[in-house]
Amino acid sequence: MAEILLFEALREGLDEEMARDPRVLVMGEDVGHYGGSYKVTKGFAEKYGDLRLLDTPIAENSFTGMAIGAAMTGLRPVVEGMNMGFLLLAFNQIANNAGMLHYTSGGNFTIPIVIRGPGGVGRQLGAEHSQRLESYFQSVPGLQMVACSTPYNAKGLLKSAIRSENPIIFFEHVLLYNLNQKIPDQEYTLCLEKAELVRPGKDITILTYSRMRHHVLQAVKTLVDKGYDPEVIDIVSLKPLDMGTIAMSICKTHKVLIVEECMRTGGIGASLRAAILENLFDYLDAPITCLSSQDVPTPYSGPLEELTVIQPNQIISAVEQMC
Repeated sequence: MAEILLFEALREGLDEEMARDPRVLVMGEDVGHYGGSYKVTKGFAEKYGDLRLLDTPIAENSFTGMAIGAAMTGLRPVVEGMNMGFLLLAFNQIANNAGMLHYTSGGNFTIPIVIRGPGGVGRQLGAEHSQRLESYFQSVPGLQMVACSTPYNAKGLLKSAIRSENPIIFFEHVLLYNLNQKIPDQEYTLCLEKAELVRPGKDITILTYSRMRHHVLQAVKTLVDKGYDPEVIDIVSLKPLDMGTIAMSICKTHKVLIVEECMRTGGIGASLRAAILENLFDYLDAPITCLSSQDVPTPYSGPLEELTVIQPNQIISAVEQMC
């Protein structure tokens, strides 16, 4: 077991897959000799060369389209968005090409592409650099979405995503890159469609993902001291949802709290709540509570930014009210 930071775990996973499969390549802004904005590809250009670490112009629509074309020819591209908000410029390529070409070609093409990079609400990065794109991409047919939250699952999920035949949007949170954790020295992969039971409990099911997992765990320390026993699940797979794991928990606790950084309107929480009501309504003893970010562009002001995002004290209050 070695203790490493989350961005180092991503680097390890990517390095192992590039060494294992010569078809894997990375493209994006400053991913080559600069080593990536968050140093996920540091040293790769010297190791793998300029054809597998492709520094691109500032043209997200162009290089994302190029990566999709590369995937159609049998390569396995990993696109790094310097900031996930910039990938809105490539929405057409991601939605109309990456998500649909396997279907519209009658199965003649597969699109094994991973689109990854930093997103979420950072520390005063401003509205355009604080996007939560999961709400944008969840309704696009043909796309798979995964959100990592720890160094351990970041490495295992990224390796599995690169090996997958599906187009995958891989969400990393900008404030988690320096999170450290011990991970195994030996190679491992993780299932892309499986939620993670973070903490077993019996009083209430808390469903969360990405950075909010850590806000929830911070709140849980206080809740346990107050006598509550919450069950915490990191849903990990934002699309498709692992309803099997979620259902097993709800059938035990009969109460659900969803905690997300996504926007309240049309966010992951809204889809999750709809799926639970449709499939598990009879097991609920209380209305589902969903704690989401405010439906406003993220302010640059630090205090205002903090007010738009769910904080641990709000999670504590919600659990106390529901239980």
